[in-house]
Amino acid sequence: MFNGFERAVAGRYLFSRKGDRFVSAIAIFSFLGIMLGVATLIIVMSVMGGFRQELLGRILGLNGHLGVYAAERGNLPEFDEIAARIRTVPGVVSATPIVEGQVLLTAEGGGASGGLARGIRPADLRARPIIAGNIRAGSLDDFAGEDAIAIGVRLAMRMGLNVGDRLTLVSPQGRATVIGTIPRLRAYRIVALFEVGMNEYDSSYVFMPLEAAQIYFQTGREAATQVEVFVADPTRVRAVSREIRGAIRQPVRVLDWQEANSSFFAAVQVERNVMFLILTLIIIVAAFNIISSLIMLVKDKGRDIAVLRTMGATRGAVMRIFLMCGAFIGMVGTLLGFALGVLFCINIESIRQFIQALSGTELFSPEVYFLTRLPAVLNWNEVIQVVALAMGLSLLATIYPSWRAARTDPVEMLRNE
Repeated sequence: MFNGFERAVAGRYLFSRKGDRFVSAIAIFSFLGIMLGVATLIIVMSVMGGFRQELLGRILGLNGHLGVYAAERGNLPEFDEIAARIRTVPGVVSATPIVEGQVLLTAEGGGASGGLARGIRPADLRARPIIAGNIRAGSLDDFAGEDAIAIGVRLAMRMGLNVGDRLTLVSPQGRATVIGTIPRLRAYRIVALFEVGMNEYDSSYVFMPLEAAQIYFQTGREAATQVEVFVADPTRVRAVSREIRGAIRQPVRVLDWQEANSSFFAAVQVERNVMFLILTLIIIVAAFNIISSLIMLVKDKGRDIAVLRTMGATRGAVMRIFLMCGAFIGMVGTLLGFALGVLFCINIESIRQFIQALSGTELFSPEVYFLTRLPAVLNWNEVIQVVALAMGLSLLATIYPSWRAARTDPVEMLRNE
């Protein structure tokens, strides 16, 4: 497409240092704008994609893909029979009876915090990798009996607790007496500390054996608050929920993860789309800089263009020379921005730790962002889209200045000289 003569002239215009320092400075800023725009767009999209994936993995890893509840407010009777029927549905991985309720958590050393107590059979808890694979102290082998509990490490740190200490649970659903309702409370022994990496769970969830939870919440041995279901493909949870309703053959409420967290994930997706549009403006501004730098280059090289035309260079050759100048700025800037963005994403946690240690400030608070580490997941389809967008805008930016250069009348230009 470009012959040796055109490449030589374009290279001379790009790298010449005489008489066109201002034009070269604009070209350098255009190059930096494209590079930083592409890198920033790749980094932000990767972080927001990782943020969504990490939250989704932790939410679904701990809470299940859907829950089966009683049709009316209250407990779910005959839960073992219902769970057995659910397990026969194709696509269901597990069905776990759960007893849960809101409680107030207090410790002997002082301090109180709200929390969610969940009763689950020890075998079912050990089968959950997000808990069993993240035990930081103690052991789930001791998770049995009527006074054993497992709590998150952040809850333990906030209340100054460790394995072997006792934590008191206070339920607002107390006993009715002649002097009013007396809250129900009981102290439990901590046998394990877990860390799933999500602040909300690590600071408020308390697990206890199912029988102990049934006694504490007074549901009875034959009742649970829900049956938690995991499916093979979370994206097909709606279809599986319809099959579960048919398999149970009794009135129940089925709530899947998409319904329970729809507003949260919709907000994350909207924010992601808005950030993409905003950061694309950086690349567009850099493309406009390419236009301005090429127009100034055409003005500066008007006499050279006239000489080339009189020596036999065609309009097409002149247009390709300036197309090459602008494309070089855009292409090289895009490729360097791609490399910078990918390297930053791969090492983003190390970079965060270094900046945090250097500045002495916390850059990614778990209490605000829910996660204990900064996630970044490279979606190569999105990366290719960003690179293609930057290259496309860079090429489009070169068309008008190159056309203006090709339309230069050599007679008029030399007469003015």
